[in-house]
Amino acid sequence: MKVLVCGRGQLGAELARTCPDSVELVHLGRDALDIADAGQVDRVVAELKPAAIINAAAYTAVDKAETDADAARAGNEVGPANLARAAANNGAYLLHISTDFVFDGTANTPYLPDAPVAPLGVYGQTKHAGEVAIAESGLSHWAILRTAWVFSALGNNFVKTILRLAADRPKLTIIADQIGSPTCAKHLAKTCWLAVNHQLQGIHHCTCDGVASWYDFAMAIQELGAARGLLSGTCDIAPIRTEDYPTPARRPHYSVLSNASLREQLPEAPSVYWRKALAEMLDELANR
Repeated sequence: MKVLVCGRGQLGAELARTCPDSVELVHLGRDALDIADAGQVDRVVAELKPAAIINAAAYTAVDKAETDADAARAGNEVGPANLARAAANNGAYLLHISTDFVFDGTANTPYLPDAPVAPLGVYGQTKHAGEVAIAESGLSHWAILRTAWVFSALGNNFVKTILRLAADRPKLTIIADQIGSPTCAKHLAKTCWLAVNHQLQGIHHCTCDGVASWYDFAMAIQELGAARGLLSGTCDIAPIRTEDYPTPARRPHYSVLSNASLREQLPEAPSVYWRKALAEMLDELANR
């Protein structure tokens, strides 16, 4: 089975690394395929004729999106719409990756896939628009996986930032009133391959198990990183409120996603607590 993977970020890299032997992988970054270019998407998909497309490409600069809405819309709305049309024209299955930022964070229990969306900023609005574009494209076989707080030994992310800052500074202040589920890109990638193999349909959520604040996450990174020799010492990490660290884009205070529907449809999908996944990722960094 030939599968086209779009995007070379953390998830794209893990998709390449976990690709099943039965898959003929075509992995294209933006230099080879700009998903916002309709003509290029149509031409590449028609030439490759993949059985499935995994879209791990996106505009993810959450704060910059507030003043760069056209670029965010191109990557998060226009691009998925182009892929959906090309998939429909060539009989391909499409798996698209979305985000917890489609919700406003006012809930106090995990969001179900059919919960009302209410994105707080341009990034979330354009990601939701991309979801709608796929759902309304007329494509017969597609699925959307929403995820959150992704980290990996590959690429740049919160884990690596905390390791770097904790080594350089005597004190860090980290937001403690935003709650979510840190998610390992490796486990997300494995679920993507299962979704493609089983032709998962509809919108589902895929995160690691458990919940944390950014403060909890940072404390765990320092604790587990120091235990593996990734830090020579520890720094003081203090909790702060969201209002103490203003950003151009508003973030949801609570964006825990329910994996229940995914577990029903793909019971073999990886289920791992976020601290265990973090420990595995730090083991990989330590062994390099």
